Amino acid sequence: MELKDIQTLIKFVSQNGVDEVEINRKDFKLLIKKNPQQVVTAQVQAPAVHAPIATAPVASAPAAAPAAPSAPAAESSSASNLIEIKSPMVGTFYRSANPESPVFANVGDEIAPGKVVCIIEAMKLFNEIESEVKGKIVKVLVDNATPVEYDQPLFLVEPA
Repeated sequence: MELKDIQTLIKFVSQNGVDEVEINRKDFKLLIKKNPQQVVTAQVQAPAVHAPIATAPVASAPAAAPAAPSAPAAESSSASNLIEIKSPMVGTFYRSANPESPVFANVGDEIAPGKVVCIIEAMKLFNEIESEVKGKIVKVLVDNATPVEYDQPLFLVEPA
């Protein structure tokens, strides 16, 4: 089955109100399911053949989707002057070099560009994360020794 055939099935599901389509053949299995978030997913599993996995959003009437983003928007408007220090990589966040050492940056600490604010461990490498802004730490957004994602906010800083 070609990618354009899968895309055609996805369009069929979204336009005709079908909730689920499943196709089983000897070399692959295809399941297109319309879930409550209104996303149609096609999964192709082939042991010997490399086939793409396609995911496409379904165009539908706007429902209650804007309800969730409104809460963060209200929060960001009250803290619009704050700057986020974000994770430059995926890894594990540490506030200090080791459990016996003091934390690099705490709430209320003044920071400047080049000051180490935390460490992110990725693949057994410990990467010091330096501040790129000058200001005061207002909030630490991540708990010590927890996983972080790329571009995840770690600290809120009030610029000086």
